[in-house]
Amino acid sequence: MSELIISGPAGRIEARYMPAEVENAPIALILHPHPKAGGTMQDPVVITLFEMFAAHGFSTMRFNFRGVGRSQGQFDAGIAELSDAAYVLDHLESLTEAPSQCWVAGSSFGAYICLQLLMRRPEIDGFIAVAPPANHYDLSFLAPCPASGVIISGDADRVAPPADIDRSLTKVRVQKGEVIERASVPGANHFFQGKLDELEKTAAGYLKKRMKAFEKAQKEQATKG
Repeated sequence: MSELIISGPAGRIEARYMPAEVENAPIALILHPHPKAGGTMQDPVVITLFEMFAAHGFSTMRFNFRGVGRSQGQFDAGIAELSDAAYVLDHLESLTEAPSQCWVAGSSFGAYICLQLLMRRPEIDGFIAVAPPANHYDLSFLAPCPASGVIISGDADRVAPPADIDRSLTKVRVQKGEVIERASVPGANHFFQGKLDELEKTAAGYLKKRMKAFEKAQKEQATKG
């Protein structure tokens, strides 16, 4: 794993990068929880997602939003943090000549930024949003959601209650052919304390299903071609 300093809109951005062993591997960007609540790229959920994508052959990157760790700048309530995420995604894409897939993932505030980012970046193929705080942020901006993904929450989450996520999703539309799935980890709180293994299994199960469908579609296209 490499430690990187990326040039961002507010100065340097501190990041960690795990390159895949094959050329043109899929890529994944992981976003951390709220900086004002102690969120960093060292968050256990972020590391779990980072390692899960890496284990499935992705070139994977996580980073600190502005004002966190060695990243320069000041917290901007999500607006500039979205800009940070876009800059880092640009950098991640530049490290792989032609990535076969592009995914984004995040935890809590990072899940909210993840969903905002995919609305602005048509190259994103999939997402994993863990415990987005729908009680604080309206998700109706997903109108329509341009990519399929999964929203995972713990059924004991009192910070971002699952009921608020489900209620917010009733306002969300998706593009034709895309699906937002829901998954729950029994007994898990907002931080998935003692439930990280279950979170990893849930996220990995969804990722495997999507990658299997992608590989099948690639083979069918190659046969037709």
